[in-house]
Amino acid sequence: MKRSLTVLLAVLLAAALAFAGGQAPAKKLKVFISVDMEGVAGLIHWDETSEGGADYGLFRRLMTEEANAAVAGALDAGASEIVVRDAHGSARNILPDLLRPEARLIREWNSPLSMMEGIDKTFDAVVFVGNHARAGTPNAVLKHTMSLSLFDVILNGVRLPEAAWNAAIAGYFDVPVVFLSGDSAVCKQIQEIIGPIETAAVKDAMGPAASMLHPSKAQDMIRKGVTAALRNLKAYKPYKPSAPYKLEIVFTDENLARRASYVPGADRTGERSVAFTAADFMDIVKVFRLARL
Repeated sequence: MKRSLTVLLAVLLAAALAFAGGQAPAKKLKVFISVDMEGVAGLIHWDETSEGGADYGLFRRLMTEEANAAVAGALDAGASEIVVRDAHGSARNILPDLLRPEARLIREWNSPLSMMEGIDKTFDAVVFVGNHARAGTPNAVLKHTMSLSLFDVILNGVRLPEAAWNAAIAGYFDVPVVFLSGDSAVCKQIQEIIGPIETAAVKDAMGPAASMLHPSKAQDMIRKGVTAALRNLKAYKPYKPSAPYKLEIVFTDENLARRASYVPGADRTGERSVAFTAADFMDIVKVFRLARL
């Protein structure tokens, strides 16, 4: 009888501890979503990407809806904290009142982290929405690299689209990129550089034209793709180029390269290009921002 009572008390104590939080709580999922515009479904012309363009209002709404699709996908996967970075042009494109209230929005430009402003080691995953291929990519929609003043950004010999540069910033903080949406060219390009991730190709270039999904179908693909990626989080690794780092910047104009060559540590490597080397990737990030001023 005494032994039975002891066993019963042990069982009750274990149950009480579990109820009171004695068991380890489930890990919270924190997701960073960086949203560009040129890769949004339906968008095809530069006039649609900035204030003053006749259809800019329409496409900033569609940009917001694609951001919402990514937020919804993250929530479906159990995300407890979501940050959305407006990462296009003025960084004041996403309509705050239409963004899902579960997400926190970052607007305007502040630091060399640029399109990744707000990222840190506390995040579990990064999602890219509305992306485009790098400058010079054949058959790609509104291809460019960072701005129209740059032709190439080459890190350790690899020509990077914006998405891969941003993936390297995420990698600096040990956070993996798990999903990207945009045209089919950037979906292929990003996987060639950082490895297999979930993608949603919402349009295919046809020279200066493009064949596109209906926005609602694109948003559904984004939502489902983000959910699938986050539910398989262990399959992805941070993109971490090896040190030492060599960054070569190729400008579209020789005067821009000349001006960048005045930045301390710059090596003028060509008529339109400069290069920098560093042991710490964040030093490369900072000098890249300085060279573009």
